[in-house]
Amino acid sequence: MAAIADLNDWLDEQSRTDIIWYIKRLSANDTLATGGHQAGPYIPKDFLFSVFPELKKPDAKNPDIRFELRIDSHSDARLVRAVWYNNKLRGGTRNETRLTGFGGSQSALLDPDSTGALVVFAFQTRKLINQPYICRAWVCDDAAGVEADFVEERVGVIEPGKWKIWNVVEHREGLFPETITHSSCWLPKENIPMSWLQRFPSAAEIIQKTIEMRADNEKPVDVRLMRRRECEFEIFRSVEEAIELPLVTEGFSSVDDFISRAQTILQRRKARSGRSLELHTRAIFIEENLKEGSDFSHQPESDPGKRPDFLFPSEASYKDASFPKEKLRMLAVKTTCKDRWRQVINEADRIPNKHLLTLQEGVSEGQFREMTGAGISLVVPAQLKSAYPGAIQNYLQTLESFIGDIRLLKIS
Repeated sequence: MAAIADLNDWLDEQSRTDIIWYIKRLSANDTLATGGHQAGPYIPKDFLFSVFPELKKPDAKNPDIRFELRIDSHSDARLVRAVWYNNKLRGGTRNETRLTGFGGSQSALLDPDSTGALVVFAFQTRKLINQPYICRAWVCDDAAGVEADFVEERVGVIEPGKWKIWNVVEHREGLFPETITHSSCWLPKENIPMSWLQRFPSAAEIIQKTIEMRADNEKPVDVRLMRRRECEFEIFRSVEEAIELPLVTEGFSSVDDFISRAQTILQRRKARSGRSLELHTRAIFIEENLKEGSDFSHQPESDPGKRPDFLFPSEASYKDASFPKEKLRMLAVKTTCKDRWRQVINEADRIPNKHLLTLQEGVSEGQFREMTGAGISLVVPAQLKSAYPGAIQNYLQTLESFIGDIRLLKIS
């Protein structure tokens, strides 16, 4: 595990008072996976303006600056460009900031196979006089996902399409970052059930509350899933803030007490993220008139020691040797799939072609060929299909089309 030791040392070195981290998972639009000509990691304007105030020039067309970025995970250093594409201010369509100038796919940040990888950018908050500005980065791209898990143990779960800012000085910022725009799903403390304030609600309780607030039964399945995921995240965070923020504000008597509380919060977040998509999917199956036990089984035992997320039509059918295997289906649910799709291969021995539902924003064509070669079919919410390379979009299933196929199995 020398690589983890190297990463641990790197994180410790970048945990200084003059450094702020920007952490995200690379989308296909960040890398060269979609074949774009201006690929490069997206970074929110407000954050990049705070690091490079001279970039905020609305009167200039696409203002930019150059600085050195060292990708320490891959021993790569380049002079890159931070640019504000601002033609929307003059009747165009773009108003975003990105990092560009990495020299093509040979850079780990633009390599299509880095799509879905977790990246930590360590930006300096103070530029030393007469010294060049240097930003450092670590791309977690080990096949097993161990590096990404290690980073998330420290900063919390980073989901696709989300990002986090973390600074060693502002510990509270690491626990309660201002990256959420409160909507009607945010619960003021007075609207949170008293029992939840005394005992943090279970994942199932929060999912049920989400369904009450975002029934959306008239909306397409994929829209319903994504809207509820956003709503559930806000409910979770509002309850978390109501319980934990007073304790954090009050302070701790020792560093050990703070670390212990922080670990409790981070582990709870990790547990929530791990089950959220799975429980939302189960709820939608039931709403779509699939009966648990006869149309699908949730967390069944397919084979000794193996528990896929969903089997169709049931665990009993799977274990019935006389039931035709061509009518069996399996669905695994993983928020990200870059490092985890291989876990699905051996989950149900009787089913050679396995389905995997993911929220990852794209995979490379090479990754997709490897998945399909191993018998994995991707299921992606309809809203996310455009994040994938055009060459593979027609091979992706939406959750709605997957449910349609399950219905057809019943009548065929």
